[in-house]
Amino acid sequence: MQHHYKSTAPATLAIVQELYQAKAELARQAAKLGELFGGDIAPMRDITSHYAGGVKLSADKALDVHWRRPDDWGYRTLRAQAVPPKGIDRKERAAIRAEHERLLTLWNDNYPAPVCTHDYWGRLGINTGNLLLCGGTLFEHQGTAYFLLGFQIDQAQHQANVATGKPTAGWIEGAVEILPSEYSAAVAAYKGAQA
Repeated sequence: MQHHYKSTAPATLAIVQELYQAKAELARQAAKLGELFGGDIAPMRDITSHYAGGVKLSADKALDVHWRRPDDWGYRTLRAQAVPPKGIDRKERAAIRAEHERLLTLWNDNYPAPVCTHDYWGRLGINTGNLLLCGGTLFEHQGTAYFLLGFQIDQAQHQANVATGKPTAGWIEGAVEILPSEYSAAVAAYKGAQA
């Protein structure tokens, strides 16, 4: 069952806005990384974070010395070590390894830090274990933060559980449960504003 909430509490709004600012900064830094390597960077996410993935490069086998083969979407990741072709002399091997060290240093020095979404959910007061098991999403539109959770949050129950030392799903400051239709209208307005 899905539960829909909204909040206009300044602290809640600030946390949601910080998350979206951090994601935008990650995208900017990933674009800079892509410029350094000559291709777009794959925007990636896992269950708890957003991060920069591989680089969109050609499938040319000459790149295999430094890069893994492209994935299904054409993105390559930098190898941990160079794989020089067989039959080349030591001087060429040394040059390939030196170039690979340069690429690794360039990658490591410019790779953007991942954005851990659970840090923001935790700051909002949500039990991230519930979030992992049941899911949740959030966004901010016109001064209101909206939440879609796969579990119910209740302020009175949360406070009672905290007082007795029992587990709690958490509570978002200023949260008010809303109808799915209100949430859907907010999603449509948000997507329309993004277009």
